[in-house]
Amino acid sequence: MALGILAALLCLLAGARASPIDEDAWRELRSTMPPARDQLRAAASVLRRLIPGHVSAFQLQIITLEDCGGKSCFQLSSLMDEGSRKISIHGTSGVELCAGLYWYLKNWCGAHISWDLTGGSQLDTIPEPQALPALPPGGVKIQRSVPWSYYQNVVTSSYSYAWWNWKRWRKEIDWMALQGINLPLAFTGQETIWQKVFESKFNMTKHELDDYFGGPSFLAWARMGNLHGWGGPLPEKWLELQLILQKKILHHMRSLGMIAVLPAFSGNVPRALKILYPSANITRLPDWNTVDGNPQWCCTYLLQPMDPLFIQIGKAFIEQQVKEYGSTQHVYNCDTFNENLPPTDDPSYISALAASVYGAMIVADKQAIWLMQGWLFSSDAQFWKPPQMKALLHAVPFGKMIVLDLFAEVRPIWSKSSHFYGVPYIWCMLHNFGGNHEMYGRLDVVSSGPVDAKTSANSTMIGVGMCMEGIEQNPVVYELMAEMAFRSTRNALKDWVDDYSTRRYGKAVPEALEAWQILSHTLYNCSDGLQDHNTDVIVKFPDLNASSLTTLSRYLAEEGGTQTRRLLTEGLTSFGHLWYRPTEAKVALSYMLNASSSLSNVATYRYDLVDLTRQVLMKLANQIHLQALVSFVKGDLEELTKNCDILIGIIKDSELLLRSNNGFLLGPWLESAKKLGTNSDETNLYEWNARTQVTMWFDNTRTLPSALHDYANKMWSGLFEDYYLPRASLYTKLLVKALHDKEPFPYDSWRSSWILLTNTFQNGTKNYPLEAAGDSIEIAKSLFSKYDSLVHD
Repeated sequence: MALGILAALLCLLAGARASPIDEDAWRELRSTMPPARDQLRAAASVLRRLIPGHVSAFQLQIITLEDCGGKSCFQLSSLMDEGSRKISIHGTSGVELCAGLYWYLKNWCGAHISWDLTGGSQLDTIPEPQALPALPPGGVKIQRSVPWSYYQNVVTSSYSYAWWNWKRWRKEIDWMALQGINLPLAFTGQETIWQKVFESKFNMTKHELDDYFGGPSFLAWARMGNLHGWGGPLPEKWLELQLILQKKILHHMRSLGMIAVLPAFSGNVPRALKILYPSANITRLPDWNTVDGNPQWCCTYLLQPMDPLFIQIGKAFIEQQVKEYGSTQHVYNCDTFNENLPPTDDPSYISALAASVYGAMIVADKQAIWLMQGWLFSSDAQFWKPPQMKALLHAVPFGKMIVLDLFAEVRPIWSKSSHFYGVPYIWCMLHNFGGNHEMYGRLDVVSSGPVDAKTSANSTMIGVGMCMEGIEQNPVVYELMAEMAFRSTRNALKDWVDDYSTRRYGKAVPEALEAWQILSHTLYNCSDGLQDHNTDVIVKFPDLNASSLTTLSRYLAEEGGTQTRRLLTEGLTSFGHLWYRPTEAKVALSYMLNASSSLSNVATYRYDLVDLTRQVLMKLANQIHLQALVSFVKGDLEELTKNCDILIGIIKDSELLLRSNNGFLLGPWLESAKKLGTNSDETNLYEWNARTQVTMWFDNTRTLPSALHDYANKMWSGLFEDYYLPRASLYTKLLVKALHDKEPFPYDSWRSSWILLTNTFQNGTKNYPLEAAGDSIEIAKSLFSKYDSLVHD
């Protein structure tokens, strides 16, 4: 019976060819949105939470697509009501109303909205309700240049959202609406759905599922089949509360007119399924980053999509979600091939495989649309050649698959694939890895790339998206990216950056404007084509045997520090990502410091000042670390000792700097994890998860660290004091002692010692401050004076 269904589906999919997703499909999806009155109410609640004293000064109204020329849009106008001016916002959905509200607030009131951890919002420039600025006669109409604004990466849920409560989630969804996001992932609580499916329909036990799910900090990778069991088992209370949270998330998203993207079955199954269904075509995947192939965590199981059981499980999963959530909006994310290659590159096999994956969706939902991350086309480019890409993309009816061009700001796939061979796609900015802190971006590409893609011949682009692995960093990049859904031409970037600085700080300060212009051309204009995963030496200290560097001694005969550093770096690997001249960042910092007399009480300014000072110090630390290694190879004990002392001093000073701002504290991350625990066992488990993700990440032995150690490193006070500082101190002491004693660097001893240090931190329970302490401006000024002469190109 199941084989017959599968055969019928394959025939259906092979023969079907619909039009690419356009406004007609958007209209169909709009039918899943709540009534206009509910969207209006939801948008009004966003307004009330944002500026409660101004609610009466705005009039909101939902209008039809026809009122906007067949496209999603918002319209702004001024009107007089009983002698007082009011601002009228008309929009085609609740999201459009919120986006229109923010468009007005930033363009007419000079306001700025950002995450709390990046300085929060600047709303002081909004006049009193009776004095709100008038709009031009005839009003302003802003249409979307593309229908979709997508948000999230499948791992953002672990790197940023893992410990969020409803209050924090509601604030984020409000932020999404204000930024115009209408297509967000909604992945919370899916483990509870899986538990119900596997226990009720496939006879599995809670114990068997404990081995399948990851811990709270590692759910994303368990979902993708990269690992199993790590960080678990998930407490029953976690499963219960996360499902309740997901229902609130979905209700708020949908009430605003968002299309919430739900997960679909990708083939990742519990080990027990192989025992319960011995004839099923289940293969064991290769190891993914465990330290020694430990089967307790590695080598998950994949049910081949062409097995009849695949459709049964996929159907049951979607049906259970519909039962729990009351409805579906037909868009599902599924990434069967994420860092997981098919067993053969035969296009006919790949086509049948993809058709089966989609078949498991449409059995449960005839209107299903498959949304797929396009990361595989970048990460495994050697496999996914044109024949393989076409086989995958064309196996699904046109218009029923959306591809996320995930890393389009650096490695666009659309231009290399004739716009995904006719398949609709969303131009996405990946930008961030692991939730790391780094002042980085490609503002020039963000302001032009989506426009170029949309206007290129044969374009099938239908949206823009933000697919960062972690949020709450670099707000300037996300502000610009969000706007591109509403812009059909390139931005005048210089003017935009000036406007951003003015809005973010609430006033135009010449020194701050100059600082931001420098930053926009340097730190925020990376063009080297590398992904910016932060590997600065302090936060990802190299697991390096210094004695092995003596093989480079022949290079050191060359004169000139720059040449020596270059050759030494080539002989090793480059520590940290550097795409600009350090002195440029130092000049920007000097301008930013000079703006302090005008901006000392502005929270957004203080955050940026700490962030830029931190950036300068981290790149200086990379330079000093390299100089220390040169000194060691040369046998210059005095110079080595000096450089090691400077490096340790930078770490200690950075701890003081970061402690002065709420955006750079370890305490809130740990506390939010512990607060979700309902008993001591849960609290301890959650704290271990939170500590482990930002340090060792995955498993280790006594002498072998995780290959993923420090992948999710953070520039947080607390980590500097109790993790980065002890680790660097241990290394530098051993380095100096080895040179003093004329002995080889004790690499094995160093390695086992820092692994033990890390594991001790993972198991720790020390409480860290939840509020900042110290004057950020005075600390930054002091550090600039202290290290100014050391920063050079």
